[in-house]
Amino acid sequence: MAITQRKSNRKPSSGLRKKQRKKKKRDFGSDFIPIKIGDQRKKTIEGLASTRKRRLLQTDKANVFDKSTGKAQLTKILDIKENTANPHFVRMGIITKGAVIETELGLAKVISRPGQDGIVNAIKIEKKSG
Repeated sequence: MAITQRKSNRKPSSGLRKKQRKKKKRDFGSDFIPIKIGDQRKKTIEGLASTRKRRLLQTDKANVFDKSTGKAQLTKILDIKENTANPHFVRMGIITKGAVIETELGLAKVISRPGQDGIVNAIKIEKKSG
C-alpha cells in the first residue's frame, strides 16, 4: 500500500469525505530508510519529471565543519554517541539529523538529512571551558 501525504479519507465524525481527485505521484511519500555505519552504499530513486535522488543506505564518512578553523574535512565515522530522534537508534547504529557522532576529529552533530541528501554533513562540537 502506498504512503501518501494527503488528508485522511475520513472526517472527524467518521464519515467518508467526498473524493476531490485521483491520487497523483506528487502525493506519495516514502518509508523511513535507516542509515547505518558501514561501507558506503547509495540507492537511486526516480522522482517527478525524471529527476533522480541519491539515497544513502550506509556510510562510514562524514563532512565535518570546524567553526574555529572555518574548514570542512571528510573524516571517518567511528561511533554514534547520541540521537535525539530516538534513543534506541544509538544502540541500532542509525544516523539521522541531530545525531551526535564520534569522528576522527572529535564529536560532531549531524546537520544534514542523510536519507534525503545522500551525504552526512556535521558540525564539530566544541568543548566548553569554564
